[in-house]
Amino acid sequence: MRSIFVLAALSAACVNSRDAAAGKGELAADSTAKSRIGVQTASAQPAAQATGTIPSEVQKLRTDPQAPIRGLYVNRFAAQSTKKMKRLIAIADSTEINAFVIDVKDEFGLNFKSDDPMLQKNAGTQTKVANMKALVDTINAHGILPIARIVVFKDSVTARMNPDHVIRKSDGSPWRDHKGLTWVNPYAKAVWEYNFRIAEEMVKLGFGEVQFDYIRFPEPYKSLPAQVFPESNGRGKTEALAEFLTQAKQRIDKLGVRTTADIFGLVTTVNGALEVGQRWEPLVKSVDVVLPMVYPSHYPRGSFGIPHPNAAPYDVIHTAISRARVRTEAMGLKGERVRPWLQAFTLGPPKYGPAEIEAQKKAVYDSGYNSWVLWHPGSSYDIFVPALEKTLVSRAANPPVIPKKTTFN
Repeated sequence: MRSIFVLAALSAACVNSRDAAAGKGELAADSTAKSRIGVQTASAQPAAQATGTIPSEVQKLRTDPQAPIRGLYVNRFAAQSTKKMKRLIAIADSTEINAFVIDVKDEFGLNFKSDDPMLQKNAGTQTKVANMKALVDTINAHGILPIARIVVFKDSVTARMNPDHVIRKSDGSPWRDHKGLTWVNPYAKAVWEYNFRIAEEMVKLGFGEVQFDYIRFPEPYKSLPAQVFPESNGRGKTEALAEFLTQAKQRIDKLGVRTTADIFGLVTTVNGALEVGQRWEPLVKSVDVVLPMVYPSHYPRGSFGIPHPNAAPYDVIHTAISRARVRTEAMGLKGERVRPWLQAFTLGPPKYGPAEIEAQKKAVYDSGYNSWVLWHPGSSYDIFVPALEKTLVSRAANPPVIPKKTTFN
């Protein structure tokens, strides 16, 4: 059995799609695509139909814990592009897609404008969606659930603006990762408050769910200096992450929407905590839904007895998500508590297309769940559309199919 640190390091050593440069090219608009209302530019006013009223189908997605969520990731550049958003909405209008995970804060700062002085201070210099309310109203009007993705602790902008709240080296100077970036200190309550306020502002704008990403500590590579965490007060990494999510959920619950969190796919099958602090049971209990990133390309060779995991998307995801279901239900937690991220990109052979998406979807359904989200770093999904059903149908197996692979890391 490989050590937990080695597994985490191997996963991180892959070209992580979440760290890859997001594609900025715009897709050509499909004039034949179904579209009920036009997408607004950042400076335009919402269309008459996009009044901010939440349609009944979106209300159900916001409140029903059993409702299947099938989504697409929308990066900051896609959210700023009228042409790209029209195409993504057209895909959703004509398929089973019923949710968009939209970058509202990524590693480069905020993707919206705010009147809150704390948010303004840490906004960063990247371009932003100037009228996020108009965009969210339009998405809601199409019956699509808008989900606010907030990158939390890998935040070099906030680290630069708040040097008192960064991870440090033993000599007191700021610690930097392999790319030379500083990270905010996951124990710092001021950092927590900043992210809570982003979440609350997004819900007020009409987002129906808040999704926290980079709920983790940076990898403690031996080639880098040791990490020192002011304000830890004797708490372990997992305890701090769970406490952050618990407090976030307490605040977001008051606004009537779900709190969700992204974690490494390895966490579903590793019994202890990864060196980045993630452990399945404490984090699952802290939020409404957990989204493990079970990209087959990110599993080391030989995982689950599979020589080339990237070439076996069904087996990898069926094993990982089945294990997640068993562990989740053992805590008495039922329903759509697990919503995996699926791989809609190519990283090594084979090239991913509709067949690989269909295999991943079937793996989720056979594991007993109905929900998933596709990740492409450039938010370009045209080649995968043939794998999407025209209508949303419950596909979860009941009882779930037992995986052929039973060896876990």
